[in-house]
Amino acid sequence: MLRKSLFAFATLTTALSFNSMAQAEEVNIYSYRQPFLIEPLLKAFSEETGIKTNVVFAKKGLLERLQHEGRNSPADILLTSDIGPLFDATEKGLFASFNSDIVNTNVPQQFRDPEGRWVGLTSRARLVYSSKERVKEGEITSYEDLADPKWKGRICTRSGKHTYNLSLIGSMIAHHGEEKTESWLTAVKGNLAQKPQGNDRAQVKAIKEGVCDLALGNSYYFGKMLTNEKNPEQKAWAKSVNLVFPNQADRGTHMNISGAGITKNAPHPAAAQKLIEFLTQAESQKFYADVNFEFPVRPNTKRSDLIEKFMGDFKGDSINLQKVSAQRSAAAKLVDKVGFDN
Repeated sequence: MLRKSLFAFATLTTALSFNSMAQAEEVNIYSYRQPFLIEPLLKAFSEETGIKTNVVFAKKGLLERLQHEGRNSPADILLTSDIGPLFDATEKGLFASFNSDIVNTNVPQQFRDPEGRWVGLTSRARLVYSSKERVKEGEITSYEDLADPKWKGRICTRSGKHTYNLSLIGSMIAHHGEEKTESWLTAVKGNLAQKPQGNDRAQVKAIKEGVCDLALGNSYYFGKMLTNEKNPEQKAWAKSVNLVFPNQADRGTHMNISGAGITKNAPHPAAAQKLIEFLTQAESQKFYADVNFEFPVRPNTKRSDLIEKFMGDFKGDSINLQKVSAQRSAAAKLVDKVGFDN
């Protein structure tokens, strides 16, 4: 009887030990993405896998924090809202390479680092917003068209040094070289209606107010404005413009991503990889993209009804974003050289 009791106790102790180990499995996330975008997905991930998630959110400074912490960093994953921080983290040696058949199957090559150091999770297009009243449909069809003198005093944009514009300019360098891109950027500067300022939504507001007729902006801002109940005036901004997906006749519209990488000193790399794989699954992709009016990176994933209605199918540039990001430094120098923001 005593032997049976001891056996039962040992079995219970072992079970509790394994259960404790399972509960201890976790993944620590440094996130530039706002909590409302990822918390429901992280909850679903934990429910499916039993892996706990811990998140530190900040609008800036996470790369510097990772560098400062070095080997002692608790972070397993860096989540970003743009290719810029992913590229910077790669250049600083903050990411480990990982290889996942699941990720490779779910995410097209242009949205993955060739050496497996980062992967895109959602995508967005860098659009030209055009005035419904003052620009005819088909009057502008490419980024190159922005340099046409007929647009003099008619273009608005945020700072050329903003990460979204640096990626666009980087893509122009990747496709045309620095000399042609400098000429293009100089011409676009000459067509500006005002000094670069504000955010992407402010540019659409400027179109509504007649300050300019064309503006550069990310695609998801259209959905954010059109559904904005807190600031309903933004609905009118969105309704004042047409959405132009540039370069449909050739290379396609410039695309950017939100994404993730596993940190070099990740304490829980296996759990981190499981989370990234989870985020590339069809259901995760649909939710993650829908909540911010972005596009899933996984092909053939259903997009939000709003995107289907107002954006439909379009051709995106298939160049690998690592090649684009490699030109961001050159892009920043061109912005200064032509005095774009002055």
